Amino acid sequence: MSDSLAVQHYVPAQTLQCYLDSLLQEAAADLALAEQSIPDVPVSPAAEARTPQALSPVTVPVETPAVSAEPEPTPQAAAPVSGGSWREQPFDALLFNVGGLTLAVPLVSLGSIHPLDGPITPLFGQPDWFLGLLPTGQGSLRVVDTARWVMPERYHPELREELRYVISIQGFDWGLAVHSVSESVRLDPAQVKWRSGAGKRPWLAGTVIDHMCALLDVGALAALISHSS
Repeated sequence: MSDSLAVQHYVPAQTLQCYLDSLLQEAAADLALAEQSIPDVPVSPAAEARTPQALSPVTVPVETPAVSAEPEPTPQAAAPVSGGSWREQPFDALLFNVGGLTLAVPLVSLGSIHPLDGPITPLFGQPDWFLGLLPTGQGSLRVVDTARWVMPERYHPELREELRYVISIQGFDWGLAVHSVSESVRLDPAQVKWRSGAGKRPWLAGTVIDHMCALLDVGALAALISHSS
């Protein structure tokens, strides 16, 4: 793969900044929409207190049959949401670059990082986001063209020439093709501007302003890939 041109050649820095800003604005718009969808319940004035009328006590003999008390059902704990526990406490995330855009994925969702030293085996009749199979020590890994998912409106075919790594996802047979891997950072949930709904980009869990990056929702991305396969 050629080293002659950097990915920023295809996606200028100003465009990347505008794109990340649009992600932030979209997340804020979703949050505002969710808050507006909560209906205001009108509070009616308190009803006038009525003086209860005195009633003559009436004694009615009632035969009470012996009834064995049935045990109350034990409430079952709700099933945990897959992949959501890391949102509730500080978590480690890996930062990487796709087409000049910085993305983050929780480390608990990742498998291994594979360098793209050799060719990827293409397969016919596959979606355009499927680059092919990458042989690894654990078997063949289906390689996803990440840029097509996260920035389709700014995608250039030349971006494929600069891919350097494939990051496998825990529990799946596919991996994300990326241009560079940056570092691991510790994130607090309060640092993340979480999405309130799926919106136009279901793969977006939120944005981290401190690192100017988008946080991937691996579960949502997996659902999109499965649906498109």
